[in-house]
Amino acid sequence: MRYHIDTIPVWDAFRAESECPLCDLRAKNEQDYLDAFLGASVMEPDVRMEVNAKGFCARHFSQMFDRKNRLGLALMTHTHLKESLSSLCAPAPQRTGLFGRRTAPAPAASTARGETCVLCERLDNTMNRYLYTVLHLWKTDEEFAQRLESSKGVCLPHYHRLTAMAAEALDPRRADQFLQMLERVERSNLDRLAQELEWFTLKFDYRNADKPWGTSRDAPERAINKLRGRCVGDTPPRDA
Repeated sequence: MRYHIDTIPVWDAFRAESECPLCDLRAKNEQDYLDAFLGASVMEPDVRMEVNAKGFCARHFSQMFDRKNRLGLALMTHTHLKESLSSLCAPAPQRTGLFGRRTAPAPAASTARGETCVLCERLDNTMNRYLYTVLHLWKTDEEFAQRLESSKGVCLPHYHRLTAMAAEALDPRRADQFLQMLERVERSNLDRLAQELEWFTLKFDYRNADKPWGTSRDAPERAINKLRGRCVGDTPPRDA
């Protein structure tokens, strides 16, 4: 699959030198999508049709509810509720075959069970585009390749998504080079975090009370976010 190249936000994210620039991009886009769904797009027919068909997951419903735009949320929820009611009242799948096995559930049934989320789908598509852009920039822009190699790496979930996409988007030789580079970066930064986290724990020993914290004061948050993707701290949580 080919993705649209979106270099400017990727460059901006990696210039910020965070523990995971891709988590930064995801958090920003998630907030933008939440605002958009509760803003003017609530009246766009194509958006309403998609929301009616798919709805939102529990977490994104909760985040929109917290934004206090009760009218916008109520408008979308009302039509999605009616769509879900229609799906719920649809005829049950017919038994087929010798042993009476039911046919596979229709997409509408998945929606009624709360298994679809239009915002999650859009966010996932956007992140795939950014992942592809990282690979494209690494391959074509020497300055970016150096920036990536000297960065703090990415969280483990995005590390695994990057390595999977490298096999899809790069030729075997370049993919192997990218994987070796990214593994070096990741190992180095995981080791750095392990040392910072250890010093955080040692600071609770009375013998170290007067010693400087260094960079360890927020080490637990950064270590958890590195392991599972951004999920704790002052920034919006994400699914792993």
